[in-house]
Amino acid sequence: MSQATTAWKDRWAKRSISVRLLLAVLVMVGLALPISGALLSHHYRASATQAFDERLGATLNVIIAGVTYANIEQQLVHDRALGDPRFENVYSGWYWQITDGEENTLASRSLWDQRLPVIDNDTLSARSIPGPRGQSLRVVERDIYLAPLEAPLHISVAARDNVLARDIGEFQRLLWGGLVGLGVLLLGVLALQVRWGLAPLRRMHANLHDVEQGRAEQLDTRLPDELATLAASMNAVLARDQRLIERGRHTAGNLAHALKTPLSVMRLQLRQLPEANRAAWEVELARVDSAVRHHLARASAAGEGARFAPIDLHATLAPLLNGLARLAQRRGIALRQTWPPEVQVHMDDQDIQELVGNLMDNALRWAHGDVQLQVESDGQRLTLTVSDDGPGMSEAECQQAVQRGKRLDEQRSGSGLGLAIVTDLVALYSGHMKLGRASTGGLQVVIELPVVARTRRA
Repeated sequence: MSQATTAWKDRWAKRSISVRLLLAVLVMVGLALPISGALLSHHYRASATQAFDERLGATLNVIIAGVTYANIEQQLVHDRALGDPRFENVYSGWYWQITDGEENTLASRSLWDQRLPVIDNDTLSARSIPGPRGQSLRVVERDIYLAPLEAPLHISVAARDNVLARDIGEFQRLLWGGLVGLGVLLLGVLALQVRWGLAPLRRMHANLHDVEQGRAEQLDTRLPDELATLAASMNAVLARDQRLIERGRHTAGNLAHALKTPLSVMRLQLRQLPEANRAAWEVELARVDSAVRHHLARASAAGEGARFAPIDLHATLAPLLNGLARLAQRRGIALRQTWPPEVQVHMDDQDIQELVGNLMDNALRWAHGDVQLQVESDGQRLTLTVSDDGPGMSEAECQQAVQRGKRLDEQRSGSGLGLAIVTDLVALYSGHMKLGRASTGGLQVVIELPVVARTRRA
């Protein structure tokens, strides 16, 4: 199978159900109506032509009844009036002719000096022929035997078929106009039917979007039977996932509390060891502590912010920032904050507190006297910028800082782990983090997260 065929199938596999149904309807109407129109047009043409031929055939019988052969004059005589003045007007388009193919010939006055072509035919037949002055004629003719003549007489009645063609043309115009109108009406009605039939799917899609945005917890099951079962199954999966997430987070929290006491006891016992043996054990214990904190923070993070109801960012971070402000005041560091008027984000409150807390804690740890927190929003993305006036980092150090548990200063407790936890949280929310040099000379961390709640306006 070629790549073009595979790509074409892939594109069609992604087509919406509405497009599929409308295309099927369009093909059905596009085939059914033209075929029906062609059949009706053919049937009407045949019926109208047959009726016209029957009319000419009746006139032919009247002419046959009135023809005789006068023995005295030795010529053909037609002594019955047809009652139609068109046979008397020259080149009127209505003609009759009686001939034996030799000297015995009679013709209507309308034929004047012209003659109709003759073919031998014992039975009644009809055909189209060219007539005088380029007229298109429909002729009905047959051969009869008249005593005392030995040769058969060929009798023809012809009439212009322009009226027949005009009637057929008018019928076809009305027919195709009606079929086009019927096609448009059918397409409109079927489009409405498709829209009405797929309305439950659109309602289910909107409901699912509300669940993703955190505005609803479950799908509405007030749907047709085919979709109600699907919605119920999806609700069961959502409930099970939520239970698993909550269980995992609770387990991580319980594990964190369970590990705090043993680690504290081990630190106390290390102080009783000789100084020579204590340093090596402190390094290993610090590595264990860092790994435990990192993985517990990763396990307790919720992530996937679109599934959370919007929260007020400033209200959520206010207790954390108030505590950090008091800590900064004790250390003699100026903590400056810049906030937009209102920001709501689809995030778990614990996750955003963990993220901002680690950033601010790292900045306060290294700053000399100034830390800045800037919060911005463009209606779709949240931008957090934390900068300090500390020693900062080189480009290589910025890359190392976000590696799991990597410390740039082994002598300074906690360095590096906070940024690694922040990196994991940013990845969970499909965001982007950039480290660089701040204008104050220290480290600047810029984080962008696509979690801003879109405000519904009237």
